[in-house]
Amino acid sequence: MPLTKTKSPDSKSVTLSIDGMFDLSIQQDFRKAYESEEKTTNFIIDMGKTEYMDSAAFGMLLVFRDYLGGDKASVVVRNASADIKNSFEILQFDRMFDFE
Repeated sequence: MPLTKTKSPDSKSVTLSIDGMFDLSIQQDFRKAYESEEKTTNFIIDMGKTEYMDSAAFGMLLVFRDYLGGDKASVVVRNASADIKNSFEILQFDRMFDFE
């Protein structure tokens, strides 16, 4: 499955792990994964197994961030490859998301 969702033991954070392609094909699953949680939840996007992101994925991240409150949103991108992190930097998304 390209998207898995894992809650922390204290249920205060949710990790969304993306395996393979982060593109339009997972849009519905991605949206369902975060819309089923409280807006105050801290989210982690684990990209340790993400091989590729297209422009639709960046659009999904913008909608996701706006849904959570924009600048007030707590979203961390974890384990992104150098290429993916470079894409975030080129698009200046590194200013909107924290990286680990």
